[in-house]
Amino acid sequence: MKDYMKKMITAVLLLLIIATLPVTIWAEEQKPAVPEQKTVEQKQEEDKVTGEVAASILSAYIWRGQELSRDSVVIQPSATVSYRGFTANIWGNLDTDPYSVTDGEYSSNYTETDVTLSYTHKFGIVSAGAGYIYYGLAAATPGGQDLLDSQEIFVTLGLDTILAPALTVYKEVDHYRQWYATLGVSHTFPLHEKVGLKLAATASYLLSTDETTYPEFDGDSLATTDKFNNLHDGLISASLPIAVTGHLTITPTVTYVFPLSDDAKYEMRARGLQGAANPSDKDSDYIYGGLTLSYTF
Repeated sequence: MKDYMKKMITAVLLLLIIATLPVTIWAEEQKPAVPEQKTVEQKQEEDKVTGEVAASILSAYIWRGQELSRDSVVIQPSATVSYRGFTANIWGNLDTDPYSVTDGEYSSNYTETDVTLSYTHKFGIVSAGAGYIYYGLAAATPGGQDLLDSQEIFVTLGLDTILAPALTVYKEVDHYRQWYATLGVSHTFPLHEKVGLKLAATASYLLSTDETTYPEFDGDSLATTDKFNNLHDGLISASLPIAVTGHLTITPTVTYVFPLSDDAKYEMRARGLQGAANPSDKDSDYIYGGLTLSYTF
């Protein structure tokens, strides 16, 4: 039943994207090519400090195909401030009931704090940017030592066109040496003046430079001495942003995460939290969802 539901959700989302694509293309073709000219008001807007405060309540925390929570609700608060292309963000993860095979108690439910600094600039329909992320990680097991923190640098390239394609490449530079690249598309279809339907899909590639932290796994989901180098996880999501006021938005979301290669399937099973006797019996794909409440200023 679980596999059937996953296939149904995937098929519905793909059909929605395919069915609405001709309409989107036709609408884009009707727009006259007008040289972009910034008004005084637009220039003043660029000089303003903008930001967002948000909190997500989700049924799971899945990061890059890795299961980081199980059978619990997670709360993920964040705050973002932007000015003239520069952006600073702080994000956290609170696991209300950290999973333990032995039912052990964790010393803390707050598992992660990330800080991101970035800069983005637009060149017509092209946007390019770069940034830095610091991941502050807590213990993965009850009473255990905190995980080694991680640091990444990244570059982004996007197009302000149909499906808004965006490419992002991350390079871990601290303890978990690897490259991780994502290519994503998304589109929001207006359903009402205050409600939209956003569909998004992402594919990723993982290139490890350290077999001790990101090894390749065999068919039994056991680590080998080789480095991982293959397509990794895919993601399909559907969300329904609802504008409650001019600044307050509530967004219900459902997401499906799945492996894009056998190597990814073996690795995602091995890193899963499920208390199975054999790693190959663990899950390799996930469906989760929840709500995000955000306030912009």
